[in-house]
Amino acid sequence: MWFKNLKLYTLTQSVDITEQDLEAKLAEFKFRPCGSQELATMGWGSPFNQGETLIHVTAGRVWLTLKKQERILPAAVVNAELADKVALIEAETGSPVGKKAQQDIKQEIIQRLLPQAFTKNSFTHGFISWKDNLVVVDAAADGKAEAFLAMLRKAIGSLPVMPMARQSVQAELTAWLQDDATPSDISILEEAELKALEDEGAIIRCKNQDLFSEEIANHLAAGKSVQKIAFEWNETLQAIIQEDLSIKRLKFTDVIVEQNDDIPKDQQLARLDANFALMSGEVVKFAERLKVIFQLDNEEQ
Repeated sequence: MWFKNLKLYTLTQSVDITEQDLEAKLAEFKFRPCGSQELATMGWGSPFNQGETLIHVTAGRVWLTLKKQERILPAAVVNAELADKVALIEAETGSPVGKKAQQDIKQEIIQRLLPQAFTKNSFTHGFISWKDNLVVVDAAADGKAEAFLAMLRKAIGSLPVMPMARQSVQAELTAWLQDDATPSDISILEEAELKALEDEGAIIRCKNQDLFSEEIANHLAAGKSVQKIAFEWNETLQAIIQEDLSIKRLKFTDVIVEQNDDIPKDQQLARLDANFALMSGEVVKFAERLKVIFQLDNEEQ
């Protein structure tokens, strides 16, 4: 199990809950498939996507999986049926069909077609490290991460978290390039996005570009700031870090990934457990390093 994105949150208070209690509370919001007239459902599923267990614990880190199922009913299909129905009514009555009537007809079409619609499943993974006061969600978008946290909060009653970075780190990211302030364990790669500070300021997106070149230096001197930048940390992982401290396009290097290659491929559960233990351990270490690099523990509470 290798996360591809990281949304990092700090637990601001301890949560008094045992693993058994957590699983029992999650079970009250266990995933169930869409009913015939439901567009979507969401609930907790097995991290291994099999079996009944709703949590998996390794070294005190709790792996959770939020499962969502949506019915796929293309708008083009609904609108085509609506157009045919409206045309038929107008031909029979000789009068145009009003907007409200069309909306009613559209809802009737949706209700009739929903039971026949295909379903699509999606999963949002995350883990909690209670001892590190850390919650991590594998999500590229804020909305997806917030849905995960909201469902967890709904299940256990309280989840006192806030983003690990409570303010933009664009000044620090800019300093990595402008002031030669790159941390010793960070290697800058060849991709970045620069933006002028104005609300509608120019945006420069760079790929396969030496970010310490004169061209980039000129953009920075003109007042642009780093919004996101590609990096490698400690020869362990590569990713894009954004000004809100979101981590995207996360990829662990062979130094990490190959550590579990000795586990036979037919032992799927053992490999998943070992990969999660390895991945989550590295993420915790990385998160702790980010706190130091950006002095996050010094932010006002």
